[in-house]
Amino acid sequence: MGLLDSVLGSAMGALQGGGQGGGNALLMQVIGSLLSGQQGGGAGGAAGGLGGLGALLQQLQQGGLGEAAQSWVSTGQNLPVSADQLQAALGGDRIGALAQQVGLDPGDLAGQLAQYLPQVVDRLTPDGQLPAGSGGGADLGGLLGNVLGGLLKR
Repeated sequence: MGLLDSVLGSAMGALQGGGQGGGNALLMQVIGSLLSGQQGGGAGGAAGGLGGLGALLQQLQQGGLGEAAQSWVSTGQNLPVSADQLQAALGGDRIGALAQQVGLDPGDLAGQLAQYLPQVVDRLTPDGQLPAGSGGGADLGGLLGNVLGGLLKR
């Protein structure tokens, strides 16, 4: 996972150098962890060849957010999710562990994820489907840096 860490580190540095607060960098770290398949709290992740994007979408589907998650991937309108829905789908323990790692309140983190995660997934899947191919991980890493940087600089 060194490439994704490198991309996230560069993007975080760019945000911090551009006058953005540390909160944006922390949110980038959390979204990067979710997309890379890290579970938070030291548990092993199911990364897979797509940097965890496929696994994350599968978890959201299993957690009752399948329709919303599919809307983020498709080319149509993104359906919103609430912080509570996202926390339930991803698991309170996982959100709690990620929040603890970055020093945020779990509810605040879930709220920020509910706002940004649909946009990130949407931009990582511009053609309405997951990136394919064995090189998808490298491409996903580059896209993630660009997407998160663009969203958080607004």
